[in-house]
Amino acid sequence: MKLFCFVLFFVSSVSLAQPIKQFNEDKSRIDQRLMLGLGSWATANFIASGIGWATVKEGEAKSFHQMNVMWNVVNLGLAIPGYIKAKKEVPTDNLTETMKAQRKTQNIFLFNSGLDVVYVGSGFLLRSLADKNVAKRDQYNGFGNGMIMQGGFLLLFDLTAYSIHKYHGKHALNNTSQTLEMSSNGLGIRWNLGTKPFSRNQAFL
Repeated sequence: MKLFCFVLFFVSSVSLAQPIKQFNEDKSRIDQRLMLGLGSWATANFIASGIGWATVKEGEAKSFHQMNVMWNVVNLGLAIPGYIKAKKEVPTDNLTETMKAQRKTQNIFLFNSGLDVVYVGSGFLLRSLADKNVAKRDQYNGFGNGMIMQGGFLLLFDLTAYSIHKYHGKHALNNTSQTLEMSSNGLGIRWNLGTKPFSRNQAFL
């Protein structure tokens, strides 16, 4: 019996290892594409607003470009290391570690979405303060518009990333984790093959 149990766990571990590893490889590719998207946005904004900052005369537009340049320096500082990390990541075949990493990824993007709302709100706050400070009106309006645009993009980006990872986890990882499930009497583990659990040939430990 002990030998049978050992063989059962060994075979089930091998059968689960490949789909889990495949899931993590797909997850890395998703992260790479997301970081490429963020990096492309940051690069385009950096170049366009860099030119605008250098050529536009003093005023609201100059402050707007200045905010965009500073903001996208940070975006590039996140996108480049993020892409390299995803590219070099070695996919694990451990189910527990995979599920923990999946939850962490989703929570990070969800938390970032909350920060993005704060960024957008701060941009509107700066604009509201512009009328009360004539000397810095152009700067406040320019910075405010920049924060609203950049925060709005990041909100869309983070919510999209969260949705993509959640969908991927729900439709790929959950199906894999359900291959092994508790038996109906709670005394052991039931090993499912494909979409149908064992019936006559169930093995309970």
